[in-house]
Amino acid sequence: MKVIFLSDVKGQGKKGEVKEVSSGYAQNFLIKKGLAKEATSTTLSELKGQEKAKEKEEAAKKAEAEELKATFEAEGFVVEMKAKAGEDSRLFGSITSKQIAEALQKQHGYKVDKRKMELNNPIRNLGYKNVPIKLHPEVTATLRVHVVSQ
Repeated sequence: MKVIFLSDVKGQGKKGEVKEVSSGYAQNFLIKKGLAKEATSTTLSELKGQEKAKEKEEAAKKAEAEELKATFEAEGFVVEMKAKAGEDSRLFGSITSKQIAEALQKQHGYKVDKRKMELNNPIRNLGYKNVPIKLHPEVTATLRVHVVSQ
């Protein structure tokens, strides 16, 4: 019997997968527990429709991320941070991804999760620094941060 899995079943299949299983297992366990449904022509076409909708949604998210990347990497787009610094342009303390995200929100109105910023070490010097931001699994933008003395 062919079934469409509605959720992941260990050792059998993943959600959305169509597989051939024994009819007793399908009727007595998978369908009864709501883990799968029988694969008829109606349910298969419904599954294809859901997959197309998901692909369309992913494409829209990627396009939105590309647009945001173009904005961040545009000429003159800079996030300015003020911090106390001593001689030789070293900061007292450091600037973290959380502070950069908050400054981006205040100055330009873009809300970006601090965990998306790939800042390995906090910024500890004055000047310009490029901060990579992962907007989408396939799209990474570079944000210019300018640290100035207070």
